[in-house]
Amino acid sequence: MSKILIRGAKVLGGEPQDVLIDGSTIAEVGTGLSAEGAEVVEAAGKVLLPGLVDLHTHLREPGREDSETVLTGTRAAASGGYTAVFAMANTFPVADTAGVVEQVYRLGREHGYCDVQPIGAVTVGLEGRKLAELGAMHESAAGVTVFSDDGKCVDDAVIMRRALEYVKAFGGVVAQHAQEPRLTEGAQMNEGVVSAELGLGGWPAVAEESIIARDVLLAEHVGSRVHICHLSTAGSVEIVRWAKSRGIDVTAEVTPHHLLLTDELVRSYNPVYKVNPPLRTERDVLALREALADGTIDIVATDHAPHPHEDKDCEWAAAAMGMVGLETALSVVQETMVETGLLDWAGVASRMSFKPALIGQAEGHGRPVSAGEPANLTLVDTEYRGSVDPAGFASRSHNTPYEGRELPGRVTHTWLRGRATLVDGKLT
Repeated sequence: MSKILIRGAKVLGGEPQDVLIDGSTIAEVGTGLSAEGAEVVEAAGKVLLPGLVDLHTHLREPGREDSETVLTGTRAAASGGYTAVFAMANTFPVADTAGVVEQVYRLGREHGYCDVQPIGAVTVGLEGRKLAELGAMHESAAGVTVFSDDGKCVDDAVIMRRALEYVKAFGGVVAQHAQEPRLTEGAQMNEGVVSAELGLGGWPAVAEESIIARDVLLAEHVGSRVHICHLSTAGSVEIVRWAKSRGIDVTAEVTPHHLLLTDELVRSYNPVYKVNPPLRTERDVLALREALADGTIDIVATDHAPHPHEDKDCEWAAAAMGMVGLETALSVVQETMVETGLLDWAGVASRMSFKPALIGQAEGHGRPVSAGEPANLTLVDTEYRGSVDPAGFASRSHNTPYEGRELPGRVTHTWLRGRATLVDGKLT
């Protein structure tokens, strides 16, 4: 592999520096660097971040290749500045055995646009009745450390306790989709003023908050780690804040769309805004932003949920829940957190690279931009502003809520272990 000299980039938004990549490693960081024969990337005015890490991605393969594949999903990830993603288990067949997680892991390695770490199911078939082969998945070539039935809640307290006890033995974590099923039967959107006016079934905040409260207490009792997926309400923030004050080993994520969009958009009846958990109120959005800024919420995760056209271009009640997010996540975070003054770029790196890599134990990712570290890097033109056009997405699906919306920032380059996967905004 050749040498690459990134010249004049603002590392983590700080003072301009040069970064020399030699092979798969960062060789030197400083000013006035030179290297004979190196490819030079002029990066003046741009921000250089460690490669982004997404702890919550749906790649759909195996089984729903009509909506996404490991190849198209990882190309989308590279386009969005990601060098590692964690693939959720709700595939067909479900990733509840060593064989399935190894298949997903191998596909990621073969395609090479970013590293793919499979997430194993907590229960067999995501049915919530019997623990899956957690130990076998952990001991497999995929080395699974994160387990989730995302899309479904592990609502049985005994099963959840057993899962927490099991993963504790090898330092794993259970990532919970917090949704009390009895409280959300027939739910179509956030329960509140808008749902009442539209006559749509409501998804109440307490359905999320009650599960989080139960699970942090279980984690405290067992002495294990629990991670809260796509936290979406102000009440959930307060429960996690309380749990952390008690020393409970809990982490939480928020999606970009829950940082920006509200349930008022559902008035259009456009199914692109149908997502689980649903878009909440402006009060919730502001609470989520503050919690991400103060560290109560640890990370941003996309919950990238691709669907084919026919599953979203239909009446609201019949539409699938979910939005694609890998290619727009950093722009949304820039708009909601950086341009509002809630985070600087070092804070973005913490919440979109360092911490998710730590939670998921993504080896070689979420590392400092310094000599001797793996060259997993993302270069961002933060001055760019442009309208979102899903026709240009690398993802196989285009169910984005941002079509036609102007967002700031554009990833221009992504490097995975020193190899460019994105150059001047184009996939290699």
